[in-house]
Amino acid sequence: MKKKLAAATALVLASLGATAQQKPATPAPQDKPSQASARLNPIQAHARQLSDQMARELRLNGYQKTRLQAINEDKQAKIAAITQKNAGNDKLIKQQCDAVCKERDKELQAVLSTDQYSSYYDARPSYNQFSMNYGKAANAIFVNSVQNPLPASSNGATIGPAKSAAPATRSRQ
Repeated sequence: MKKKLAAATALVLASLGATAQQKPATPAPQDKPSQASARLNPIQAHARQLSDQMARELRLNGYQKTRLQAINEDKQAKIAAITQKNAGNDKLIKQQCDAVCKERDKELQAVLSTDQYSSYYDARPSYNQFSMNYGKAANAIFVNSVQNPLPASSNGATIGPAKSAAPATRSRQ
C-alpha cells in the first residue's frame, strides 16, 4: 500500500514539476486607442473624429464604420491637399471641396442603409463643414503641440518640479 501511495505521489509531483517548467502563455499585446490616436497625423485624426461622430449618430455597425473611416481618410486627404494648393482662394477651395464631398456621398450610398443614408443626407451640411474646417483644426492641433510638447517617449509621463520630502524625525525614549 505504501508503494502505491509513494508511486502516486511521485507521479503527481512529476506532473506538477513539468507544468511549472513550461513557459506561461503571454497575452497578445493590445493596442490602446489613446496610443493609436496619438500616432495619427492631423489629417487622419480629423478624419477619425468625423468618422466617430458619424458612426455614433448614424448607428453604424463595425463593417460600416471601417468603410466609413477609409472613405473619410481618403476624402480628408483630398480636402487637405486642395486647401494647401489653393491657399487664399476661398471660392476655388469651396468649389473643389464640394466636389470631394459629393464623391463621399456616392461612396457612402453604397455602404449605408436607406435609413442611415437619409439621416446622413440630412446632417450632411454639418459633416461637410467639419471636413472643410480641416485647415483651422490642423492649425489648432499644431499650435497645441508646439505649446504643450510631449517628450519623445513619455508614455503619458510628465516632468515637473521635484517634491521635497519632509525630513524624518526620530524620537528617542
